[in-house]
Amino acid sequence: MKTHIILFLTVLFVSVPLWGQQKKLTFHLDNVTVKEALDTIKYKGGYSYWFDADDLDVNRKVTVRVVNEPIEKILSIILKGTGTTYKIDKSHITIFKKAAVTPAVPEPVKQKKQKITGTILDERGEAIIGATVMVEGESVGVISDFDGKFAIEAPEHANLKVTYIGYIPQVFSAKKGSSVNIVLREDVKTLDEIVIVGYGSQKKETVVGAITTVRSKDIIQTPVSNITNALNGRLSGLVAMQRSGEPGRDDAEIYVRGMSTLDSKAAVPLYLVDGVERSFAQIDPNEIESITVLKDASATAVYGVKGANGVILVTTKRGTEGAAQINIAANATMKIPSKLPNKLDSYDALMARNMAIEHELSLYPDSWSYIKPQSIINKYRNPANLEEAERYPNVDWQDVLFKDYAMSYNANVNVSGGTRFVKYFASVDYVHEGDLFDVFDNGRDYNSGYGYDRINVRSNLDFQITKSTVFKVNVAGSNGYKKTPYNNSNYDSSADWSIAQQWAGAYNIAPDVFLPKYSDGSWGYYPNISNVTNSAENVSLGGTMTTTTTQITTDFALEQDLSFITKGLSARAMVSWDNTFVEWKRGINDLYNDAQHKWINPDTGEVSYKKSYDNNTGFDFMQGVMWNTEGGEVKNWATQRNLNYQAQLNWARSFGKHNVTLMGLFSRQETATGSEIPHYREDWAFRTTYNWADRYFIEYNGAYNGSEKFSKENRFAFFNSGAIGWMVSEEPFMKFLKERRILDMLKIRASYGEIGDDNVKTRWLYMNQWAYGGTSSLDVDRGESPYTWYRESAVGNSDVHWEKVKKLNFGIDYSFLDGLFAGSVEVFRDKRTDILVGGSDRAIPSYFGTTAVTANLGKVRTKGYELELRINKTFSNKMRVWANMSMTHAENKILEKDDAPLLAGYQKVAGYAIGQNKAYIDNGYLNSYDDVIGSPQHDTNNSQRLPGDYYIVDFNGDGVVDSKDQAPYGYSDTPQNTYNATLGFEWKGFSAFVQFYGVNNVTRVVQLTSFGSQMNTVYDQGSWWSEVGDAADVVTPRWLSKVSGYSNGTQYYYDGSYIRLKNAEIAYTFTDGWVRKLGVKNLKIYLNGNNLWVWSKMPDDRESNFAGSGNQGAYPTVKRFNLGVKFTL
Repeated sequence: MKTHIILFLTVLFVSVPLWGQQKKLTFHLDNVTVKEALDTIKYKGGYSYWFDADDLDVNRKVTVRVVNEPIEKILSIILKGTGTTYKIDKSHITIFKKAAVTPAVPEPVKQKKQKITGTILDERGEAIIGATVMVEGESVGVISDFDGKFAIEAPEHANLKVTYIGYIPQVFSAKKGSSVNIVLREDVKTLDEIVIVGYGSQKKETVVGAITTVRSKDIIQTPVSNITNALNGRLSGLVAMQRSGEPGRDDAEIYVRGMSTLDSKAAVPLYLVDGVERSFAQIDPNEIESITVLKDASATAVYGVKGANGVILVTTKRGTEGAAQINIAANATMKIPSKLPNKLDSYDALMARNMAIEHELSLYPDSWSYIKPQSIINKYRNPANLEEAERYPNVDWQDVLFKDYAMSYNANVNVSGGTRFVKYFASVDYVHEGDLFDVFDNGRDYNSGYGYDRINVRSNLDFQITKSTVFKVNVAGSNGYKKTPYNNSNYDSSADWSIAQQWAGAYNIAPDVFLPKYSDGSWGYYPNISNVTNSAENVSLGGTMTTTTTQITTDFALEQDLSFITKGLSARAMVSWDNTFVEWKRGINDLYNDAQHKWINPDTGEVSYKKSYDNNTGFDFMQGVMWNTEGGEVKNWATQRNLNYQAQLNWARSFGKHNVTLMGLFSRQETATGSEIPHYREDWAFRTTYNWADRYFIEYNGAYNGSEKFSKENRFAFFNSGAIGWMVSEEPFMKFLKERRILDMLKIRASYGEIGDDNVKTRWLYMNQWAYGGTSSLDVDRGESPYTWYRESAVGNSDVHWEKVKKLNFGIDYSFLDGLFAGSVEVFRDKRTDILVGGSDRAIPSYFGTTAVTANLGKVRTKGYELELRINKTFSNKMRVWANMSMTHAENKILEKDDAPLLAGYQKVAGYAIGQNKAYIDNGYLNSYDDVIGSPQHDTNNSQRLPGDYYIVDFNGDGVVDSKDQAPYGYSDTPQNTYNATLGFEWKGFSAFVQFYGVNNVTRVVQLTSFGSQMNTVYDQGSWWSEVGDAADVVTPRWLSKVSGYSNGTQYYYDGSYIRLKNAEIAYTFTDGWVRKLGVKNLKIYLNGNNLWVWSKMPDDRESNFAGSGNQGAYPTVKRFNLGVKFTL
């Protein structure tokens, strides 16, 4: 780590009268450090100060006793004997070395000084306030103002040095009459000096927990409206899996270091926005300052039970003192459907059907009648006229259902700034997500389909009520309008299948069964099978419904410096109210007004109409417009309210090289959904840290947590963790490597702790519950009582208690070669015990009479590692190239669960990963009838087996393939390994980057069956088996014959690995010239994209199944191409 660490310890105050010589102070300090004395001036006098760490020994002891003395005299006392002097510019003190004494230069030889002016900007063209500009070799220096501007007197051709905390210093030569723009580049070694931790912040070098952070500028480079889809690869240890591209419902599933509990819904991390538990999916990315992931016990322990699965901290932006800065951004995004299953068209599907029929003729000789003549098959691809086109359809359902592209738009305006009294950040954002569905004109004067519009507003205010009191107010709101077909108003967990019919055409509907809509206005249907849906009609005649989600969040915090009690003491109190109101079923209800449907029999040409006459009049059917308008209703189970209040004490002191901090917190939360009785949670937490000379670190955390889900005896529990760290690079024996800039920083750390968890959906697990109605089982034969009575509907378990997870983490942080290489290595191991196992998952005999009690019976072990490498290089021509690469491996294993004791080991859940896939294992093909006869027999449809089928392994060796032979196969559907590689460059306003992201060790089940229900839906899954020796990809599918369910083997179990071009951007930032003349400080124009390319063996682009089984499909995920502009006024 370089010794020149520039410390800028506070923001600049606005100029007011009575600075400089007129300011007088009174205080008494005995044997304190120089830093403590300067801090006293800062707090009592309202000054900020700057110094170079090499120029001033801040640990030097001084005694200062002054009564109504001017600031100059006080500084002279403090700095006496240090070899430094100072300069006061209004409210800012600059401390620097005294100039060396040199022989007097004859007057004619002295260089004439000239005025040099300029502006200091960051790489995004934004003004840097408070940067220091000094003439090298002299004590002359100035500070940049609120617009980043400066003016300094300097000899011609003298070197001027510009410095600012977190940035690489710049040196330039002064030229007569010049006005320069200086662009400072971020110093990757010191940029993240301060990181957010639980209920506070710490210097990064002192952190001993496993923490990863992503900054605002990285988040907004991903053109998505849902922030959860911008995190993949940017935060090591975090896995985010997108399930759908549906507007307003495209949030990703997020896990931290994989899953470590049996219920996937209970394995989600804790989300906190500005310290309060709340969702962040709908927050505008432009409002976010940083997102931090806390992963190990040391980092998460202060959050108690809620932190057992990791914690995601979202910090929103706040204002800083200075002139108002207005940022404006606008984007237009083109969305293109990504990968969908590859289905054969009618011609190829019918040719394939003939092959399948020939393959099974030995079983069904009469199936020859299903063979299509070639002359007929040709008509599907080359119809002679409209009549043949309707009789022999060849529908590309993906092309019919979806547009080539849809547009989305985003606009954001935010303003920030402040005075000594109030600092502010305000933002307003609008998002529009267009619909990919190409909705047909339904003739009913409404347009169905999907869409999403959202408005976000935020105002964060910091009031400096007194020098020691700050009052903070955060008010944020969002109003989202989601448009869907009214069909979706029947949505519940069992209705996913009906909603999936809207995109079933892209997955399941055969290309030859009917046209979406015929020339006479009739919609296509198939009368012979009830579950064949016309997806185009389903969407177009589905009505239209608006679901409005209104969220309002308010935070009020009071921060009080209590140094008058004891130095370093402060307090914070906060209360927050959140409300979410959801209204749905507002729109056009068209559920009960059937349109006319028809089907044309391709064999006979006969036309069949679904409605031959009007049910009311008896005359010919005529479609009337009979839809109803609906005024909407409250979606009770989605309406939420949340009250949270906290009280916190903090203490931080330095005693020479000893640095100590303490934090204590009380928190209480009340949450409720709909009309339910509120949920209650209470937490008492603390954290204490100690470090010596920023070299040795110790941290201890604890939390005393209470949950309503357990009985009084088990309601409260204490959980704690500890961590240690060693900054090896600060040891004297490392001086050789540091002086030669081989080693910048090397830190070793370890943590261990125990955290509880009560994240189960069922309340009052410890209580018996009674109900009236129904009957009760009376005997082992499931005989039921003839009487209706009060019955015990749920049996409680008074012994149910907290799940516990013991977390162990080892980490190394490093930086080499002056910041060229930096990164970290993490190794972790979690063991979760007393996992709550629900009654339906327990091995309890049926004659128990009701669902068994929930009990603490599970154990799971999770282990893995994280690797992170950052590369940063700035060349002499000021081109910067950089790369961020990371890998996470996380695997889990169920150690114990309430498995039936007599089950075979491979049939138990214990011993395998959570969500371990199981399949009937295939071992090559049956290449002859000898193979068929010699292979294990199937207990169903054994006679239907043919050469070319899979050889299914009799896993338990009992001589027959049956349901007991399903065995563990592959992995779970959560990837064990994730990889990220991001590479970029910056040069003279140009910038570009690409991000690749990939996963492996994941198995996904997507059962897309060719010729299902004897429809001509055929998937391009590779080559079919046809004869001995074929290197076939899959078996030949069946047309009439029905094999057992075992015969599919592992055909539909896909290797879910993929490599994805996740994000890419090319941009140019204008910072001077014509831009400045327009009154614009900077202007950035960029073209970026998301999900641009993918390599995968999967049939579609989903990272997890949307709902139900994989063959139901989902609203397509999308590729995004985005053109945007951002400028600052």
